[in-house]
Amino acid sequence: MRVTVRIPTQLRGLSGNAAEVQVEAGSVADALKALEAAHPGFAERLFDETGALRRFVNVFLADEDIRFLQDQQTPLKDGDEISIIPAI
Repeated sequence: MRVTVRIPTQLRGLSGNAAEVQVEAGSVADALKALEAAHPGFAERLFDETGALRRFVNVFLADEDIRFLQDQQTPLKDGDEISIIPAI
């Protein structure tokens, strides 16, 4: 599935200043791994040493926080939009 990952301003330096990145992924975890593969440096900003999302990182699929869905295992469909939103 081709999905869009929206990148927050604070992390755009890692994506070549792109506000959005297209990746192929079947789950949120796959999308975040594909983001790291295409633009190294995201993983250390998003995940802790156990592989869990850092407390201050929120990831939304459309308008839903993935923590209230199936977390990183949330399935994706073609055209979905994922937003990475750092907590303020």
